[in-house]
Amino acid sequence: MSSSVGCLATYSQSGVTGNGRMQQSGQKSNVVPPHLQKTRGQGTLDYREAPGGSLNRSTNQSGESQIITLDDIREAQARLRDITVRTGLIRCHVHELDSATDSRQLYLKPENLQPIGAFKLRGAYNKIASLSPEERNRGVITYSSGNHAQGVAYAARALGAKAVIVMPNNAPAIKRDATAALGAEIVLVGPGSLERQLKAEELAAQHGYVIVPPYNDEKIIAGQGTIGLEILEDLPDVETVLVPVGGGGLSSGVATAIKLSRPNIKVIGVEPELAADAQASLRTGKIAQFPAEQVSRTIADGLRTQSIGPINFEHIRQFVDDIVTVTEDEILKTMRRLATNPKTVAEPSGAVATAAFLFHADKLPNTRINVAVISGGNIDPQILAQLQQKTT
Repeated sequence: MSSSVGCLATYSQSGVTGNGRMQQSGQKSNVVPPHLQKTRGQGTLDYREAPGGSLNRSTNQSGESQIITLDDIREAQARLRDITVRTGLIRCHVHELDSATDSRQLYLKPENLQPIGAFKLRGAYNKIASLSPEERNRGVITYSSGNHAQGVAYAARALGAKAVIVMPNNAPAIKRDATAALGAEIVLVGPGSLERQLKAEELAAQHGYVIVPPYNDEKIIAGQGTIGLEILEDLPDVETVLVPVGGGGLSSGVATAIKLSRPNIKVIGVEPELAADAQASLRTGKIAQFPAEQVSRTIADGLRTQSIGPINFEHIRQFVDDIVTVTEDEILKTMRRLATNPKTVAEPSGAVATAAFLFHADKLPNTRINVAVISGGNIDPQILAQLQQKTT
């Protein structure tokens, strides 16, 4: 593929950016909207209701709804000023290779240009910066396959807090090494997302660490929601926004920011077919949990969560219009196209939103002005070289 058909910078704004150890360790309506009342069509994919999954609203201990507000997101935006990059939208033409008559416009939100190579710094910094000095002095701990790990390590170092990260033993080496380089202590466990969460909770109880969840937290959601505010500021006429879905932090935040500002804009979540727990959850009205051995099969390592968070589910049910899925082959093809521009290089998880735009137009709203979020670009250099070689 020629690199002449690619992505051009537009609506850009001036962005500013702000020795680890490793050990091994063993009331929304309950009615599903009509456009979501359809069968999954996933064949042999196995899923079940997650523990605690229900149709009830997600509430905190005082019984109050945990839906965040625009003020929460604006407060996060103020905290993140001079810390995260204000990523400008990039006009992209990759879909024009498939059809000269395709009149849709695509803009990319390149969160791969953040200091840690992914959007996760937004939520992690907002959460840790919101802690009291006493809480930060105790240290923070999280569980992550890579990008959130780097976000917590980066934010903790910037704020003078110790960081401990529980990571799966199948996390990409580039993410594991980058996290250690930021000074975090790494604990390795098995591939299951529940396993690393339980290990983090165990260590937090033993040592008094404050847990910084990867997605199921209001401060995390508000931090990720700043992406939605920036999209609206840069492209007021946007009609549809496509967002990757893993645990639901990014999609929750972006959808909330957009729908509370411009309810007419469509927000579509995108996830791999092999890890389509969020789609199953949205369409059944209950949080579905997929087996670790199933979600581990997707190349999109950042989206291998077994279930979305309860707080995220509440936001997704209220603000996300639909969730579509993409195949492994579609992810790889999209990565190859995006790799023709250094500013849009995407890891597998970061490519799924663009993949939906390229290969599933029939499942998306019929809109002219669209934005796809590139959630991250932390890709193994050898894989990147292979992708770029195939585009020449």
